[in-house]
Amino acid sequence: MDQDVERTIAAVAAIGYREVELAGLHHKTATEMQAILDRHGLRARSSHSSMQDIRRNWSQTLDDAATLGQTYIVNPWIDESERTVDGYTKAAHEMTAAAEAAKAHGIGFAYHNHDFEFARAGNRLGYDILLAESDPALVKMELDIFWIVKGGQDPLAYFARHPGRFPMVHAKDITKDGTMVDVGQGTIDWREIFRHSRQAGIEYTFVEHDEPPSPIADAKTSYEYLDALRF
Repeated sequence: MDQDVERTIAAVAAIGYREVELAGLHHKTATEMQAILDRHGLRARSSHSSMQDIRRNWSQTLDDAATLGQTYIVNPWIDESERTVDGYTKAAHEMTAAAEAAKAHGIGFAYHNHDFEFARAGNRLGYDILLAESDPALVKMELDIFWIVKGGQDPLAYFARHPGRFPMVHAKDITKDGTMVDVGQGTIDWREIFRHSRQAGIEYTFVEHDEPPSPIADAKTSYEYLDALRF
C-alpha cells in the first residue's frame, strides 16, 4: 500500500473482495482514498486507529471515517506500559468515551486483540478487564482468531460468554507449532467458527496476515478458502 495504493487495491478487488478494512491512509486524504475504492468497487467498512489517535486526533479520525462511509473504527493496540489492571481499566473507559463520540457520527467502535491481552493482569486476563470495564453497548470486539488461539484461549467460549459482542473477526490461521499461515492452511476449524456467527454477532470477516510471504497471493489463497466455506 505504501508503494502503490491504487495498484494494490485493484489487485485486492480482482481477487473478489468487496469490503476492506484500512490501516492508515498511506499518504492519501480520506476523499482521495474513497475515490480509489470507488473506482474498484470496494468499500472500507472499518479502519484501525491507535490509542494515540483516540487521545489526540479523534475528531479528525471520525471525520475521515465518515468521509469513507465506515461502519466501524477499531483500536488495535495497548502499549506494553499500560498492560496492568489500572492501564486496561483506563483504556476501557477511554474507549467507551471514544465510542460515544463515534456513535454521534453513526460509526461503531471496537477493540482488536493480539495475544498479550490473554496474559494475566492481577487476577484476571487483560482481555476480560477490557470486556468488563467498557460499555458493552458501545465498545464491541474485533476478535483476531489467530491471536486468541495463540494466547491459549477458545474463541467459541468467548462467543458464548459475550454473545453479540463480536461484529468483526480477523481471519488468519495457525499451525501446530504456532506459525501464522493463510486461512485454511492451519489447525483452526473455520466451519465451526462461522457456525457460531449468529451467537457472536459477526457482520464482517477481514482476512489478515501480519507478515505474508507474498501479500496478494496470500490474500487470494485465504479468499478462495473462505469463499468455498459459504453456507
